[in-house]
Amino acid sequence: AEMDVNKFWDAVLRQDADKIRHYFKQTAYINWHCTNEHFTVEEFIQANCEYPGQWDGVVERIEDIGNLLITATKVFSKESDLSFHVVPFIKTENDKIISMDEYWGDDGTAPQWRLEKGIGTIIH
Repeated sequence: AEMDVNKFWDAVLRQDADKIRHYFKQTAYINWHCTNEHFTVEEFIQANCEYPGQWDGVVERIEDIGNLLITATKVFSKESDLSFHVVPFIKTENDKIISMDEYWGDDGTAPQWRLEKGIGTIIH
């Protein structure tokens, strides 16, 4: 059976270490490019599961290209108005993740200089 990326995201957002581990090959690695961090599976699980706060999210887009899954996921705090968008490039082999390259961006308003120019409109 093909990896269920929605269930994977559910485990990540719930910070469920045992369920997350199930999706990875033991030798997999995870890169967080925006902060220049390289993790083993266990380090990634620790970073994800010990991240402070309670989180939820919604997978907004999924692209499935051979052995590469790409998602755009909105991740948001249950306790505050903090939110992020993350785009992981997930490489799989035999339905296990062998590598994941994630790009995290903070959500927020457009910078003042663009607002002053009056260019663009809100997406939704």
